[in-house]
Amino acid sequence: MRSLWRTLDRELARDVALVCVACAFVGASFGAITVSSGLPVWLPMLMSVVVFAGAAQFMFVAIIVSGGNLFAAVLTGLLVNTRLLPLGFAVGDVFGDGWPRRLLGSHVTTDETAAFAMAQQDPGKRRAVFWMCGIGLFVCWNIGTLLGAFGGTVIGDTDAFGLDAAFPAVLLALVLPSLKDGPTRRAAAVGVAIALATAPFVTPGVPVLLALVGVVASLGGEKVAS
Repeated sequence: MRSLWRTLDRELARDVALVCVACAFVGASFGAITVSSGLPVWLPMLMSVVVFAGAAQFMFVAIIVSGGNLFAAVLTGLLVNTRLLPLGFAVGDVFGDGWPRRLLGSHVTTDETAAFAMAQQDPGKRRAVFWMCGIGLFVCWNIGTLLGAFGGTVIGDTDAFGLDAAFPAVLLALVLPSLKDGPTRRAAAVGVAIALATAPFVTPGVPVLLALVGVVASLGGEKVAS
Protein backbone atom coordinates (compact mmCIF):
# COMPACT_ATOMS: atom_id res chain seq x y z
CA MET A 1 0.00 0.00 0.00
CA ARG A 2 2.79 2.43 0.88
CA SER A 3 4.54 1.73 -2.42
CA LEU A 4 1.36 2.73 -4.25
CA TRP A 5 1.25 6.06 -2.40
CA ARG A 6 4.91 6.72 -3.19
CA THR A 7 4.14 6.27 -6.90
CA LEU A 8 1.62 9.12 -6.82
CA ASP A 9 2.66 12.75 -6.69
CA ARG A 10 1.15 15.01 -4.05
CA GLU A 11 -1.34 16.76 -6.35
CA LEU A 12 -2.69 13.52 -7.75
CA ALA A 13 -3.03 12.00 -4.28
CA ARG A 14 -4.87 15.15 -3.14
CA ASP A 15 -7.30 14.90 -6.06
CA VAL A 16 -8.01 11.25 -5.27
CA ALA A 17 -8.58 12.11 -1.60
CA LEU A 18 -11.02 14.91 -2.45
CA VAL A 19 -13.03 12.62 -4.72
CA CYS A 20 -13.17 10.00 -1.96
CA VAL A 21 -14.40 12.55 0.59
CA ALA A 22 -17.10 13.74 -1.80
CA CYS A 23 -18.06 10.11 -2.39
CA ALA A 24 -18.55 9.60 1.35
CA PHE A 25 -21.00 12.51 1.53
CA VAL A 26 -23.00 11.20 -1.43
CA GLY A 27 -23.01 7.73 0.15
CA ALA A 28 -24.33 9.22 3.38
CA SER A 29 -27.20 10.88 1.55
CA PHE A 30 -27.95 7.59 -0.22
CA GLY A 31 -28.11 5.68 3.06
CA ALA A 32 -30.18 8.33 4.81
CA ILE A 33 -32.73 8.71 2.03
CA THR A 34 -33.08 4.97 1.54
CA VAL A 35 -33.80 4.25 5.21
CA SER A 36 -35.95 7.32 5.84
CA SER A 37 -38.06 6.29 2.83
CA GLY A 38 -39.10 3.16 4.67
CA LEU A 39 -36.63 0.60 3.33
CA PRO A 40 -34.68 -1.62 5.76
CA VAL A 41 -31.33 -0.48 7.16
CA TRP A 42 -29.48 -3.47 5.73
CA LEU A 43 -30.53 -2.76 2.12
CA PRO A 44 -28.35 0.30 1.34
CA MET A 45 -25.37 -1.29 3.09
CA LEU A 46 -25.72 -4.57 1.18
CA MET A 47 -26.12 -2.73 -2.12
CA SER A 48 -23.06 -0.58 -1.45
CA VAL A 49 -20.90 -3.66 -0.86
CA VAL A 50 -22.26 -5.93 -3.59
CA VAL A 51 -23.30 -3.47 -6.29
CA PHE A 52 -21.01 -0.49 -5.57
CA ALA A 53 -22.40 1.67 -8.33
CA GLY A 54 -23.83 4.94 -7.08
CA ALA A 55 -26.00 5.85 -10.06
CA ALA A 56 -27.54 2.38 -10.28
CA GLN A 57 -28.17 2.32 -6.52
CA PHE A 58 -29.84 5.73 -6.56
CA MET A 59 -31.96 4.75 -9.55
CA PHE A 60 -32.99 1.41 -7.99
CA VAL A 61 -34.11 3.00 -4.73
CA ALA A 62 -35.83 5.92 -6.48
CA ILE A 63 -37.97 3.54 -8.55
CA ILE A 64 -38.83 1.29 -5.59
CA VAL A 65 -39.70 4.21 -3.32
CA SER A 66 -41.91 5.79 -5.99
CA GLY A 67 -43.91 2.56 -6.25
CA GLY A 68 -42.20 0.89 -9.20
CA ASN A 69 -41.83 -2.87 -9.44
CA LEU A 70 -38.64 -4.77 -8.68
CA PHE A 71 -38.12 -5.86 -12.31
CA ALA A 72 -38.13 -2.28 -13.61
CA ALA A 73 -35.76 -1.17 -10.84
CA VAL A 74 -33.25 -3.98 -11.45
CA LEU A 75 -33.36 -3.62 -15.23
CA THR A 76 -32.89 0.15 -15.04
CA GLY A 77 -29.94 -0.28 -12.70
CA LEU A 78 -28.33 -2.79 -15.06
CA LEU A 79 -28.82 -0.48 -18.03
CA VAL A 80 -27.27 2.43 -16.14
CA ASN A 81 -24.26 0.25 -15.36
CA THR A 82 -23.65 -0.81 -18.97
CA ARG A 83 -21.43 2.25 -19.32
CA LEU A 84 -18.91 0.53 -17.03
CA LEU A 85 -18.29 -2.28 -19.52
CA PRO A 86 -16.23 -0.23 -22.00
CA LEU A 87 -14.52 1.50 -19.08
CA GLY A 88 -13.45 -1.90 -17.75
CA PHE A 89 -11.87 -2.78 -21.09
CA ALA A 90 -10.13 0.59 -21.21
CA VAL A 91 -8.40 0.11 -17.85
CA GLY A 92 -8.19 -3.68 -17.83
CA ASP A 93 -4.41 -3.58 -18.14
CA VAL A 94 -4.07 -2.27 -14.57
CA PHE A 95 -5.91 -5.19 -12.97
CA GLY A 96 -2.95 -7.53 -13.06
CA ASP A 97 -2.87 -11.30 -13.48
CA GLY A 98 -5.14 -13.80 -11.77
CA TRP A 99 -8.91 -13.97 -11.40
CA PRO A 100 -9.02 -12.51 -7.86
CA ARG A 101 -7.31 -9.29 -8.98
CA ARG A 102 -9.43 -9.08 -12.13
CA LEU A 103 -12.66 -9.59 -10.21
CA LEU A 104 -11.68 -6.99 -7.61
CA GLY A 105 -10.52 -4.58 -10.31
CA SER A 106 -13.80 -4.97 -12.18
CA HIS A 107 -15.76 -4.39 -8.98
CA VAL A 108 -14.03 -1.12 -8.11
CA THR A 109 -14.10 0.23 -11.67
CA THR A 110 -16.10 3.44 -11.66
CA ASP A 111 -16.26 6.60 -13.75
CA GLU A 112 -13.77 8.22 -11.38
CA THR A 113 -11.24 5.37 -11.25
CA ALA A 114 -11.30 5.03 -15.03
CA ALA A 115 -10.89 8.78 -15.53
CA PHE A 116 -7.90 8.97 -13.19
CA ALA A 117 -6.26 5.88 -14.71
CA MET A 118 -6.73 6.85 -18.35
CA ALA A 119 -5.25 10.30 -17.68
CA GLN A 120 -1.89 8.76 -16.70
CA GLN A 121 0.74 7.88 -19.30
CA ASP A 122 3.15 6.13 -16.95
CA PRO A 123 2.08 2.47 -16.42
CA GLY A 124 3.14 2.45 -12.78
CA LYS A 125 1.28 5.66 -11.93
CA ARG A 126 -1.71 4.48 -13.96
CA ARG A 127 -1.92 1.28 -11.92
CA ALA A 128 -1.32 3.04 -8.60
CA VAL A 129 -3.96 5.72 -9.07
CA PHE A 130 -6.54 3.16 -10.21
CA TRP A 131 -6.14 0.97 -7.14
CA MET A 132 -5.85 3.82 -4.67
CA CYS A 133 -8.89 5.58 -6.09
CA GLY A 134 -10.89 2.37 -6.42
CA ILE A 135 -10.18 1.12 -2.90
CA GLY A 136 -10.55 4.60 -1.43
CA LEU A 137 -13.93 5.13 -3.10
CA PHE A 138 -15.17 1.70 -2.00
CA VAL A 139 -14.22 2.32 1.63
CA CYS A 140 -15.52 5.90 1.74
CA TRP A 141 -18.77 5.06 -0.06
CA ASN A 142 -19.53 2.22 2.34
CA ILE A 143 -18.62 4.24 5.44
CA GLY A 144 -20.82 7.07 4.20
CA THR A 145 -23.69 4.69 3.46
CA LEU A 146 -23.37 3.11 6.92
CA LEU A 147 -23.45 6.47 8.70
CA GLY A 148 -26.26 7.73 6.50
CA ALA A 149 -28.35 4.58 6.98
CA PHE A 150 -28.23 4.81 10.76
CA GLY A 151 -28.71 8.55 10.57
CA GLY A 152 -31.78 7.98 8.43
CA THR A 153 -33.40 6.11 11.30
CA VAL A 154 -33.10 9.28 13.37
CA ILE A 155 -33.97 11.87 10.72
CA GLY A 156 -37.72 11.92 10.29
CA ASP A 157 -37.90 14.19 7.28
CA THR A 158 -34.94 14.20 4.89
CA ASP A 159 -36.65 16.91 2.84
CA ALA A 160 -36.00 19.36 5.68
CA PHE A 161 -32.24 18.89 5.17
CA GLY A 162 -32.44 18.99 1.39
CA LEU A 163 -31.38 15.36 1.07
CA ASP A 164 -34.36 14.72 -1.20
CA ALA A 165 -32.41 16.59 -3.88
CA ALA A 166 -29.61 14.00 -3.84
CA PHE A 167 -31.29 11.65 -6.32
CA PRO A 168 -31.82 14.18 -9.13
CA ALA A 169 -28.59 16.05 -8.34
CA VAL A 170 -26.37 12.97 -8.62
CA LEU A 171 -28.07 11.71 -11.76
CA LEU A 172 -27.92 15.17 -13.35
CA ALA A 173 -24.20 15.43 -12.51
CA LEU A 174 -23.60 12.12 -14.28
CA VAL A 175 -25.56 13.14 -17.35
CA LEU A 176 -24.31 16.69 -17.95
CA PRO A 177 -20.72 15.78 -19.01
CA SER A 178 -22.16 13.51 -21.70
CA LEU A 179 -24.23 16.24 -23.36
CA LYS A 180 -21.36 17.75 -25.31
CA ASP A 181 -22.19 16.18 -28.68
CA GLY A 182 -25.30 16.49 -30.80
CA PRO A 183 -26.41 12.83 -30.94
CA THR A 184 -26.31 12.53 -27.15
CA ARG A 185 -28.34 15.73 -26.73
CA ARG A 186 -30.94 14.44 -29.20
CA ALA A 187 -31.18 11.12 -27.38
CA ALA A 188 -31.57 12.88 -24.03
CA ALA A 189 -34.22 15.29 -25.35
CA VAL A 190 -36.30 12.50 -26.91
CA GLY A 191 -35.92 10.36 -23.79
CA VAL A 192 -37.04 13.18 -21.49
CA ALA A 193 -40.05 13.92 -23.73
CA ILE A 194 -41.12 10.27 -23.73
CA ALA A 195 -40.66 9.90 -19.97
CA LEU A 196 -42.69 13.04 -19.22
CA ALA A 197 -45.45 12.07 -21.66
CA THR A 198 -45.87 8.54 -20.33
CA ALA A 199 -45.35 9.19 -16.59
CA PRO A 200 -49.05 9.96 -15.84
CA PHE A 201 -50.24 6.75 -17.50
CA VAL A 202 -47.82 3.96 -16.54
CA THR A 203 -46.37 2.62 -13.30
CA PRO A 204 -43.20 4.24 -11.85
CA GLY A 205 -40.01 2.98 -13.42
CA VAL A 206 -41.54 2.20 -16.79
CA PRO A 207 -41.09 5.75 -18.20
CA VAL A 208 -37.35 5.41 -17.61
CA LEU A 209 -37.28 2.22 -19.68
CA LEU A 210 -39.44 3.75 -22.42
CA ALA A 211 -37.07 6.73 -22.55
CA LEU A 212 -34.42 4.40 -24.00
CA VAL A 213 -36.19 4.90 -27.34
CA GLY A 214 -34.21 8.13 -27.41
CA VAL A 215 -31.15 6.06 -28.34
CA VAL A 216 -32.79 5.46 -31.73
CA ALA A 217 -32.86 9.21 -32.30
CA SER A 218 -29.16 9.35 -31.57
CA LEU A 219 -28.36 6.58 -34.05
CA GLY A 220 -30.57 8.15 -36.69
CA GLY A 221 -28.81 11.49 -36.27
CA GLU A 222 -25.40 9.88 -36.73
CA LYS A 223 -26.49 8.24 -40.01
CA VAL A 224 -27.83 11.54 -41.33
CA ALA A 225 -24.59 13.31 -40.40
CA SER A 226 -22.48 10.69 -42.13
